[in-house]
Amino acid sequence: MYSWLRTPLFLLNPELAHELAMKSLAASLSSNATWEATREMLFLGAPTQPELGAHVFGLDFPNRVGLAAGFDKNAEYLKPLAALGFGFIEIGTVTGLPQPGNPRPRLFRLPKDEALLNRMGFNNDGAESVARRLDETLSRWDGPRPILGINIGKTKVVPLDEAASDYVLSLRHLHSFADYLVVNVSSPNTPGLRELQEKEPLSRLLGEIQEENHSQSSKLGVPPKPLLLKIAPDLERGALEDIVEVASDCQLAGLIATNTTISRDDLKTDTSKLGSGGVSGRPLVQRSREVVRELRGMTALPIIGVGGIFKPEDSLAMFDAGADLCQVWTGFIYEGPRMVKRLVQAGSVRLYTGD
Repeated sequence: MYSWLRTPLFLLNPELAHELAMKSLAASLSSNATWEATREMLFLGAPTQPELGAHVFGLDFPNRVGLAAGFDKNAEYLKPLAALGFGFIEIGTVTGLPQPGNPRPRLFRLPKDEALLNRMGFNNDGAESVARRLDETLSRWDGPRPILGINIGKTKVVPLDEAASDYVLSLRHLHSFADYLVVNVSSPNTPGLRELQEKEPLSRLLGEIQEENHSQSSKLGVPPKPLLLKIAPDLERGALEDIVEVASDCQLAGLIATNTTISRDDLKTDTSKLGSGGVSGRPLVQRSREVVRELRGMTALPIIGVGGIFKPEDSLAMFDAGADLCQVWTGFIYEGPRMVKRLVQAGSVRLYTGD
């Protein structure tokens, strides 16, 4: 069925198609009855099957398949997305201040490569506004919900040497709503951002964010929220070793590998006229898996693997590489909602058969 819907959607501008699809999904699942029926129809009763879940960085995930940040930047569609069976949903990237992002067009499909190219530029409503929306949504939530991750990034107009204060501002607004928090320093679409992946600036940044995490948790009388770092796929081994060292020193709960790539190697699509941006989807499958495998050889920290996951064999290979959880984004655009069921079921078969 999704293949029929995808054809007309792919005739539209990608960003417009995404907005229309999400609004339609929200409208169709606006009642509790349709929400529950959809979960049942798509075999998304994972909370009743604890063997499919995982206990990672102190949290109980109903299953190991999540939705990556970037799909629901402003926490507008948490409830309808939850009906599709994700074990966890990561919203954002959210910045300290609201910002429109880069000029349109800024999102492009590369169907020959089963990929996307984007230079969105962290377009979002800002941390204060997203916090208000989360407060309203979660206060009215009835029934099971996925684990909620919140991904935070730097506001474009904030100078790089003031980045920590901007991340801290977001954390203050959003801390109480997150099951886990992600520091995004790996998007290629905010000028200079990836410089924060270097050892010294990263250590300073994460140190200040972690300090605020502990402060906010102390005020609420709860343990500090698991703090994760999302990294780029374009890092050499030495940079990965530095990141692992910093992650240990700053007591991070885990790593997310990987974000989009700036590499255009081996693409079937001529992207020379599309401009700058990060590539996601199939072209990332090998590199993201390699990064996960390298990281697993360096650290016991939990890893969320993301990049090029379309089919059950992709998610299983990511787990084999060392990931504890996986996330989808571009594959979800190409494969549709039933993709989640297939990935979760693949994990179920492996558990039952020992393969």
